[in-house]
Amino acid sequence: MQKLSHNPTRLGVTFDDDRAVAGAGLALVATLSKRLGTYELANELIDLGDVPGHATPGRKVLTLIHAMVAGAECIEDADVLRAGATGRVLGHAVMAPSTLGTFLRAFRFGHDRQLDSLSEALLTAAWSLGAGPGNEPMTIDIDSTICEVYGKAKEGSGYGYTKVLGQHPLVATRADTGEVLHVRHRQGSAHTARGAQRFVRETIGRVRRAGATGPLTLRADSGFYSKYVVKACRDHNVRYSITVSQNKGVKPAIGAIAEESWVPIDYTLGGQAEVAECSYGDGHRLVVRRTRLTGKQAELFPTWRYHAFITDREGTAVFLHADHRGHAVVELAIWDLKEGAGLSHCPSGDFNANAAWVVLGTMAHNMIRWLSILGLAHDGPVVAKTIRRKFISVPGRLTTRSRRAQLHLPTEWPWASEWLACFDRLRALSLRTWVTSSGAARSGRAAPSPDHRRRLCPDTP
Repeated sequence: MQKLSHNPTRLGVTFDDDRAVAGAGLALVATLSKRLGTYELANELIDLGDVPGHATPGRKVLTLIHAMVAGAECIEDADVLRAGATGRVLGHAVMAPSTLGTFLRAFRFGHDRQLDSLSEALLTAAWSLGAGPGNEPMTIDIDSTICEVYGKAKEGSGYGYTKVLGQHPLVATRADTGEVLHVRHRQGSAHTARGAQRFVRETIGRVRRAGATGPLTLRADSGFYSKYVVKACRDHNVRYSITVSQNKGVKPAIGAIAEESWVPIDYTLGGQAEVAECSYGDGHRLVVRRTRLTGKQAELFPTWRYHAFITDREGTAVFLHADHRGHAVVELAIWDLKEGAGLSHCPSGDFNANAAWVVLGTMAHNMIRWLSILGLAHDGPVVAKTIRRKFISVPGRLTTRSRRAQLHLPTEWPWASEWLACFDRLRALSLRTWVTSSGAARSGRAAPSPDHRRRLCPDTP
């Protein structure tokens, strides 16, 4: 029997290592942030006036983003970045939680729109570095979610259809990568479709300006089924695929489908599914899936159950049905956004502060996505907690030799080669000089669009 060489109960512990780094993998995120020009863009686009907390917004924005990437779920969690030599790895001064709270509480609606401008500028920069779809087709999934609040004194909180006290933002994500393309914070009692038309128009305009020049498709569930959302898609030449409720117009249309038109599709064991289509409304294709149980359990649901959606896309009903079911990936992106980037709840009692927190959370989420695409060369989305465990939450120690900082990571770290390859790719991202709206030359990959300062709320791309 092997004898243990150490007794953990007799271990001495002291917190006295000034060179220790909390999450040495934040060096990857800091490098990416530098390449995107996050600090300069934040200082340029965010102007809080002369209120307390207005100075140097770039440092505060970066502190909050990096804290959320590291797993922060509240403002106080940002204190982890002040431990040991972590701040030297990040390359910017780390702000105290009290300062960050003052900064967020200074936000009003217009300032939240300034953060939207920053989010779009970062999206544009990342896509120009190679993370974007370019001329390829892109699918946009929109949905709403509930961000819980703890306590009834939180401004703007309410109970929605989920019966959960919280606030109710709209989210638009990119289907193939899980990036958040746009977010709009709303009160907790807001109906799912409230502001959906404008949100769709803003999202389309944003991705077009960011560099998505290929065909666009919008997918949504029945909460967004309205003639206004359809019109927004048609106005901007965007194809759509939207679930419809079983209303008095849809049911007769389904009932009129001939029996021989139904095509069997693969379904779960003990079940049967078929797909058919018909015309509906103002030039829509109504694609319908019907399902029922088979075998011994059939008597529980002896009749067919129907699920329908409208679309203007080309292709067979079977293909369109399979693609529409892919809309479920938006739930994975939202789950990752909440669990991996700090949006599990809204931390502030001020509504606009929470709106700013949500936008910053999406930026942190996208940083992890871009780290995966640009640095790790992953083709599809990877769960944020996986990236955090393997590449960000790495224990490290910072030393200086010949005036050069050296980051020491654990020997035999299982993902060491991938970590180093990611670091090299991020450092090698090419930069060029572009001119800001104020006329000053600056290093970066892509210039912000001229209308960044007018709060990005046009109805046309």
